Amino acid sequence: MISGTIRRSLLAVRQTPLAVARRNLHATPRRLDYHYPEGPRTNLPFNPLTRFFWLRYVAFCTVGFGLPFAIAVYQLKKNQ
Repeated sequence: MISGTIRRSLLAVRQTPLAVARRNLHATPRRLDYHYPEGPRTNLPFNPLTRFFWLRYVAFCTVGFGLPFAIAVYQLKKNQ
């Protein structure tokens, strides 16, 4: 014979996946709705659909990544 505590814990283990799955299905449609009402890319402060956006983007990333290294080299050479 199984004691009451073990029986309750077995029942809880059996029912837990159902409760978790029920909560996930309840929240899924709300989580997938991430676009603004006007459509995607309307919340960006720039337009990624222009002709030379990729060139400006690569230049921005290159300068942003290279500038700290250039400053470090300048500071090290300045003291010599």
